[in-house]
Amino acid sequence: MSTAPTSLGHSPAGLAGIVQRGPVPLAWRNLVSNKSRLLRSAGGIGFAVLLMLMQLGFEQAFFESAFAVIRSLDGDILLQSVHKYQFATRDPFPRVDLDKVRDVPGVASARPLYADWFNFFWKNPIDGKIFLVRAFGSDPDAPVLSFADVNADRDKLKEPNTVLVDRRARRFLGMSTGATEAELNGTKVKIVGGFDLGPDFQSDGTVIMSDRTFASLLRGPSGVDVGVVKVKSGDDPVAVQQSLRKALPDTIAVFTKQQLIEFERKFQADVSSAGPIFAMGTIVGFVVGMLISYQVTYTDLSDQLPQYATLKAMGYRTGYLLRVVFEQAAFNALAGWIPALLLSLLLYYIIGRLALLPLHMTMRLTLLSLGLTLGMCLISAAIAVRRVITADPAEVF
Repeated sequence: MSTAPTSLGHSPAGLAGIVQRGPVPLAWRNLVSNKSRLLRSAGGIGFAVLLMLMQLGFEQAFFESAFAVIRSLDGDILLQSVHKYQFATRDPFPRVDLDKVRDVPGVASARPLYADWFNFFWKNPIDGKIFLVRAFGSDPDAPVLSFADVNADRDKLKEPNTVLVDRRARRFLGMSTGATEAELNGTKVKIVGGFDLGPDFQSDGTVIMSDRTFASLLRGPSGVDVGVVKVKSGDDPVAVQQSLRKALPDTIAVFTKQQLIEFERKFQADVSSAGPIFAMGTIVGFVVGMLISYQVTYTDLSDQLPQYATLKAMGYRTGYLLRVVFEQAAFNALAGWIPALLLSLLLYYIIGRLALLPLHMTMRLTLLSLGLTLGMCLISAAIAVRRVITADPAEVF
């Protein structure tokens, strides 16, 4: 047989008038032959795709916001207590252990970062409401954070009880109101500048201060939370890391910055409740989409079963008919994925602005969502295609 049919139509009689209309796939003609059905199927599949995209977007924002502080640390190697299972927990180690680092060959500098997530209470300077905030302290003469605004105003932090505030903190904290004074742990502090960091899923806002102010305001044990080590130019960070592990006690964990990020990622993905929740949401979206796609494909095949059976009687091989079914499933996937992707871009922008989260579309999310959409539609087609394989013209007519 030299030509393939360009449309199955909706009745066996329609096959008598098959006309070759150019290289338009039969699957595409089947898809667009019923516009209302196409809109319904695209809407159902698009809903499932949008659900997956939102879950994947929130998961990406969750990890990016969790890693933002680690990425901002101005160092090649990071030290923390070996008992610290998550970056956003306080488990300080003695300052004397950090002092040993400076004598290790290849170390250019070793600076302490003091951090706390649960013992600093910020009083909104506008309405007087009190909220828990994240706090970082460091020596103004030896900064450890790479924020340009922080380093520009670090000399102002030498005065007692002065702080820098996160201008992208959640609005109910009142850090972006331009206030010059506030209360932190019941002590009046002077706001001498700001920086742009943003909240994460655990902390609503951040204040930065000198190590002395941090120590005077802290309600808890003293000690270094993170040691920020810079390697001398030309030295191998991995070799310096090995030397540090030999020089330091077993109670200190020695990470490169990327290793600490991966350590944090593993905790959030495998141990914390947030990571699995987003993964489960994506799985639910995939299953819902597969069920919708199966119903769409099964209905199409049921309506067009006489036509498929007639094509088999005319000599078309089963492989060709299977290809038509899978192509139509792929077109259905694209018909749902494209509008869902466009709508997710709008939702990412709106939710990102309102929730102050790093929600944005990336190439990874685009390709992953496309792969999941094609996968759920093709799997559904593989389950439903048995009707075409077993179609017998003698039984159908």
